[in-house]
Amino acid sequence: MNPEPFLQLDRTIHEKGRLAIMSLLAASPSLLYTELRDTLRMTDGNATAHLRTLHEAGYVAVTKSLEGGRPSTSYSLTLAGRKAFQDYVGLLAQIVAQTRQADA
Repeated sequence: MNPEPFLQLDRTIHEKGRLAIMSLLAASPSLLYTELRDTLRMTDGNATAHLRTLHEAGYVAVTKSLEGGRPSTSYSLTLAGRKAFQDYVGLLAQIVAQTRQADA
């Protein structure tokens, strides 16, 4: 088995909370903070920490606005974030393929 795909996995995405956030954002143009937090059943602190890490990596864009006079924060994948996620999923596919070949 070739260990190279394992070594190339993006550690920023690999953590399960961040992987879940990236997966949700890959399937939506953007999501409100509360939608992300509630869908993933995360605490405010946990969701905020993961989103900050993804934002600092350049994978997630943050948009702040007022909705009915109330502050609203939404998140979306950047082009770099979408590419990083696609690369990550591609590496996972390689790992699965290697496992299947080993079983054959």
